[in-house]
Amino acid sequence: MAPPARKTLIDTELSDACRAHLDGFLNYLQVECGLATNTRKAYKRDLTRFLTYCTVPLARLTTRRIEGFMRYCRDEGLSVSSSARALAAVRTFCKYLVIQGVLKLDVSAGLEAPKKWNRLPTILDPQGVDELLAAPQEDTDRFALRDRAILTLLYATGMRAAEIIGLKLCDVNFNLGVVRVLGKGNKERIIPAASKALDVVDTYIKTARCERSGGEAKPTAPVFLSHTHRPLAREDIFRIVRKYVRRVGLKGHVSPHTLRHCFATQLLSRGADLRSVQEMLGHADISTTQIYTHVDSSRLKALHKKFHPRG
Repeated sequence: MAPPARKTLIDTELSDACRAHLDGFLNYLQVECGLATNTRKAYKRDLTRFLTYCTVPLARLTTRRIEGFMRYCRDEGLSVSSSARALAAVRTFCKYLVIQGVLKLDVSAGLEAPKKWNRLPTILDPQGVDELLAAPQEDTDRFALRDRAILTLLYATGMRAAEIIGLKLCDVNFNLGVVRVLGKGNKERIIPAASKALDVVDTYIKTARCERSGGEAKPTAPVFLSHTHRPLAREDIFRIVRKYVRRVGLKGHVSPHTLRHCFATQLLSRGADLRSVQEMLGHADISTTQIYTHVDSSRLKALHKKFHPRG
């Protein structure tokens, strides 16, 4: 007989009081803070783990208990990034509890997040990008025009997968050559797009999409549809990218975000200023955008080492 599966903190039921505070906090994140759905889901997972670990009323929460939770995360094998996100969730929750009068002081204020390496993002060389964008073939792929439009738009605009699925027909302005994007926290931004990229999208809309949706669609209808004529899910975008990555034999972990990385790196390597790239990517903090300057520096160092006589 197999031994019973190990019960984790996530499997434990929360008390009614903790559940009520958690539900109120998640509503606060949506209404007051405008956090994205995926961020709220991640915070809910982290805080469920934290609240089941605490086993004390929230009014008696202490800094030491939060430190104990962080040690628990480490012992359970959570990555540094996951542990840092969990602490960010706990910090925000503690601030909420102070606002609600549950805590008198923010007991998380003095805690430092685990240190993590600034890993350079994976990027593709121009040849790899070209091969990936050309991978969908109409003679073998039922949704070749749609998939090519998705891949092209990811690379041409640096949009996130969640932003691609939320794109509406009225968001694409073919005359001005721009795309309106609703990003994290419902923040709107305008991204220029190359005419060649928009031509690919236009071809898909006027042919494949029009045929599958049964004719003219409302301006507020989503650009990209599934085989059941419904909006795509975020996971669908990852699946589409992986399908063609495998087909062309690209190495490494290539995802929709990889094309976003390529978009930013190409702009900076060709002289675009950091602030403009930050705005197009929708980064709240410019330090997030600065990682792409390091990517380009790495490329320059490699060239120097290869060609300089004392490299």
